[in-house]
Amino acid sequence: MDSFELWGFNLHAWITILTVLAMFTTLLLTKLRADLVFLGAIATLFVTGVLDAKEAFSGFSATSVVVIGVLFVVVAGLTYTGVLQCVVKYLLGQPDSYSKAVVRLMLPVAALSSFLSNTTVVSLFVGIVKMWSKKLGVPPSKLLIPLSYASGMGGVCTLIGTPPNLIISGLYADYTGKAMNILATAIPGLFCLFVGVLSIIAMRRLLPNRKAPESAFDTMSEYTLELQVPSDNPYIGMTLAEAGLYNVKSGTLLKMSHYDQKPLPLCAEEPLMGGDHLLYAGPIDELIEMAIDHKLVSADHHIYSIDELDNYTRLRTAYVTFGSNLIGKTIGGSTFEKDNNVMLAAVSRMGKRISEAPRQVVLKAGDTLLLLCSRQFKPDTDTMARNLQFFDSDEVPNIGYGTLISTAIMLAMVVLSALGILPLLQCAFLAAAAMLLFRCCTPDQAMRSINWDILMVFAGSVVLGLAIQKTGIAERMAFSILDACGTNPIVVMTAICFVGTFITEFISNTAAGAMFCPIMLEAAEKMGYEPYPFLIALMVSVSSSFATPIGSPTHMLVYAPGGYRFSDFMRIGLPMNLIILAANILIVNLVYPLTPVH
Repeated sequence: MDSFELWGFNLHAWITILTVLAMFTTLLLTKLRADLVFLGAIATLFVTGVLDAKEAFSGFSATSVVVIGVLFVVVAGLTYTGVLQCVVKYLLGQPDSYSKAVVRLMLPVAALSSFLSNTTVVSLFVGIVKMWSKKLGVPPSKLLIPLSYASGMGGVCTLIGTPPNLIISGLYADYTGKAMNILATAIPGLFCLFVGVLSIIAMRRLLPNRKAPESAFDTMSEYTLELQVPSDNPYIGMTLAEAGLYNVKSGTLLKMSHYDQKPLPLCAEEPLMGGDHLLYAGPIDELIEMAIDHKLVSADHHIYSIDELDNYTRLRTAYVTFGSNLIGKTIGGSTFEKDNNVMLAAVSRMGKRISEAPRQVVLKAGDTLLLLCSRQFKPDTDTMARNLQFFDSDEVPNIGYGTLISTAIMLAMVVLSALGILPLLQCAFLAAAAMLLFRCCTPDQAMRSINWDILMVFAGSVVLGLAIQKTGIAERMAFSILDACGTNPIVVMTAICFVGTFITEFISNTAAGAMFCPIMLEAAEKMGYEPYPFLIALMVSVSSSFATPIGSPTHMLVYAPGGYRFSDFMRIGLPMNLIILAANILIVNLVYPLTPVH
């Protein structure tokens, strides 16, 4: 096995390369969960002997991964005490120009993203920005991309702002025995943020002018609603006319079918039978009222008793997420409505409502669904979170004494770590304990806030980086880069950061950081330079994904609400990638001059 070699790589190296390629291909082309893909990669590296048991599972005990897990609890405390809502309430205001609006939006978002999960921040701001854009008379598509960009650029300003920073700093600590300061990336991150804000304002014409998807629901009074006659409905045996279901108030009967689903000719004298499907078009509120008065129910499954009837009185808008299990399917062909106690009223795509029966529409990522929900409806189930994104949260935090306490806890954690009084891991544990002690969040809320799927991805990323380094891939690639770019450290730094920036458009920034960190470390060592500034530049680069909606989870969050197309991100994102790359290389070399190792 040791004697096998092809193009400079041994068998274990080739197994690692093929595993990485298979993993990234799977993530790009399938809907498999990322945590399962990374777990499969770890298992492959372990079973094939590339890594031993201790190495294969070292990611689960890595300091950086544990810190991320504990920080979920800290973020829960800040979220449930209304810190985010407080910032939104007092900082957005009513600017009188687009430029001022971009500044008022991007700076608070970047500041929050420096300490909180980017996804959490953007999830809160999306709904607020959509309402804010109406007040300003600006299309939401002009503000939602800047919102997502700000969260990414703000995240790189601290080690805890984005997972790749923690992963890379952890690998650096393992490699050199020295820990990075929590604010190591602050100056480069702030400079790139400043350049990014100016670039957005200067390139505003590259931002698309799209209608919000739900505007299709605002401008059209007619919806289609598919209903069913339960088996004990009192109108069974009457004709449609006798039951008052043929000519309904402000609505139109479009289609009727018996339980066998075969369409029937519309006729006022058609008798009503249990299990009949009736498709109506009309004002949604009047259709709901008619359904309740006539004891009709959702058409998602056959109802045998009117006791199962629930008053669907709330309208909620949701967006089909990337990777959703609903993509390529119809709601009518699944048990989604029954499982989640909702009814589908309408579907819009690219800002236009689809006129065909909504339950027969084959769904795509980014489609907007108008759902009728019961009073008891809760959108925070695992099934909902994996398939749909809601922005009008039911949980309204209490802004008050707890808001100040949670803010103070977070600031204390940052200060203690920045001053080197306590290591970041200890600071994070103390902050999480304080959040629970002062009741900023309950134990149940804290446990629900920990995203185990994401932690699996982070742990897998650490193991991936270890395999790349152990098998000599990092060293070999570092030599190849040096052969191509020479031994000029700035050129080598730029080349690796350039590749990292564009790779992270297609894979998670955590995986990109874990993949390129060993390569950057090896390149710096071969040239005889301290790796610190090289890794700072890499941290900024792998979080600078602007050109595709799949490059960042926050891009996916704004994709549907903004009514964007895939090309919208490329048009402004490609110039942004190059601008931030140049700003990154410039500021890192000014703040952290390259130092030869003697």
